[in-house]
Amino acid sequence: MSEQPSYVQAPRPDDDPSRPLVYFLCTGNAARSVMGSAMMRVRLGAEPRVSVDSGGTHVLPGQIMSVRTRTALEGHGIRDPFHRSRQLTVRDIERATVILAMEPDHLRWIRRMHPEAAPITGSLKRVVRDLTPPDQGPLSERVASLGLASVEFEDWEEVIDPGGGEQPVFDAAAAEIAALVDALCPLLP
Repeated sequence: MSEQPSYVQAPRPDDDPSRPLVYFLCTGNAARSVMGSAMMRVRLGAEPRVSVDSGGTHVLPGQIMSVRTRTALEGHGIRDPFHRSRQLTVRDIERATVILAMEPDHLRWIRRMHPEAAPITGSLKRVVRDLTPPDQGPLSERVASLGLASVEFEDWEEVIDPGGGEQPVFDAAAAEIAALVDALCPLLP
């Protein structure tokens, strides 16, 4: 009889207004943003320093994650039974300290539909690369210092959308996002 793998359940997303909000954004809130949010919630543990949530730019609300997304997360020892797809809202924008986009279309969409969010929206890869350490000030000030509203998205910043791909494509996206989340966590308060 084979032993069942053990998984860590991602904590339920919370919206504690006393903590900064890190918001993962992708297209359908079905793969990349789901992976980033679940991985970060697990990494931060039971007493997180920030709130973490996710949404999309073009969402069919209320959908559970795909089997391939779930399998990719399980490959990292994570289960997230709480996820239901959701569209980014004005309330999310008002609450967010930083919005982490996965591709140039997300940044263009934010700038067109929600220009007020442009100063806090950047690619996950750029924020990981450029955000200064926590001893340099509050997260909101460190995000503001990045000048994200005027930054042009470059090719190296994209986290490729696994949607429509087979399981290895989802697994590769999960591995890339896991490394980025691991690099981002120490930069948070």
